[in-house]
Amino acid sequence: MAMDRPSWVKDKKVADDFEVIRAKPYDDYKDHRNDDGCYTLIRIYWDTHEIGVAICDYQHTILKEFRGKRAQDLYVAIFKYNDEHKKNWFKVLDHAAYLGKELKKAEICLAMGVEYVQE
Repeated sequence: MAMDRPSWVKDKKVADDFEVIRAKPYDDYKDHRNDDGCYTLIRIYWDTHEIGVAICDYQHTILKEFRGKRAQDLYVAIFKYNDEHKKNWFKVLDHAAYLGKELKKAEICLAMGVEYVQE
């Protein structure tokens, strides 16, 4: 059955098999998958007004730390370094999305002067 054009679509075409897919609630514990490439630790450096991202292996060794003022600056730098040095740190797209979410949260906390707690 064909769907009507969504109201927010102005001048775009929709595919013949277009459909709206409703997202199921994500359970932080049951649905979580570890990324065997790395894990990240995020913190705020109040003295320099920066966000730090430590890239760690599963022997709990900090491999690299990236610092910057904005979420976008950091994830672009991390993914660029990852690609250029063929690190393969982010194998699970959920992990990359999580990093972006947490970096934006840290950026907001930094701007508001409130404590950041990583999920």
